[in-house]
Amino acid sequence: MHNSFIKHGVLTLILAATAGAASAHRPWMLPSSTIVENKDAWVMIDGAVSEGLFDFDHMALRMNGLTVTAPDGTTAPAPEGVTGKMRASVDIPLPKEGTYRIALVSNNAMGSYKVGNEVKRFRGSEADFAKQVPAGATEVRKTLTHQRIETFVSAHKTSDGALKPTNTGLEMVPLTHPNDLRANETMRVRFLLDGKPLPNLPFSLVPGGVRYRGVAGEIRLSTDAKGEASFKLPAANMYWMNAAYPPNPGKGPGPDNGPAETRRYAYTATLEALPE
Repeated sequence: MHNSFIKHGVLTLILAATAGAASAHRPWMLPSSTIVENKDAWVMIDGAVSEGLFDFDHMALRMNGLTVTAPDGTTAPAPEGVTGKMRASVDIPLPKEGTYRIALVSNNAMGSYKVGNEVKRFRGSEADFAKQVPAGATEVRKTLTHQRIETFVSAHKTSDGALKPTNTGLEMVPLTHPNDLRANETMRVRFLLDGKPLPNLPFSLVPGGVRYRGVAGEIRLSTDAKGEASFKLPAANMYWMNAAYPPNPGKGPGPDNGPAETRRYAYTATLEALPE
């Protein structure tokens, strides 16, 4: 199995289990600008996994499968990018005026099973897991992880067509436009799980520039009974938003623990708050 695919799958599961941890390595995408006003509008997206936001200090985020949702709501694959040791980059044209959603969505499986007395372990796609498990295998257990990493960019003006939820996995629906955020002004969001509001979901925001502060500066929040939350971003900056469901997933799959199948969901977004 391809090493990069294994690495991405393992990373996804680790991040789902440690979402909100102030010291964890974090996956993120960073746009060169969240509001593009050039006549020939393009945006560059960098992707990395790092401990310091938004520093290139660990490894590149593999952005195979990156998609772009245009202002009219249509979704298409992003152009091919370049992946280095510490970061990945892709240039994306913005031919239509309005807001674009740039998203990396992945589905991975991790599990174990027994053939006779021998324990076999697996990491990869759910489809490959089903193909690999032989007839007669016992104590089959698997954890399925759905992860969404995204950011938002507007060309010349903001719009709402790209902000509609897909109703798959864990999603944040911005009730305040994500490219119209100002420091100390209220932002409202709604979290959904497979299209349904998710009440009492803890989530967090971490401002960029961690290495210059010496502390993460994590802001911890939670949704209300309607799956919604209102908060103020305290200063102009880029912010990393993160949530996971279930919030405390516990132990991973194994031959002697856990249910036959568990599902985990992770969500990450990069947002920018401009000066007041």
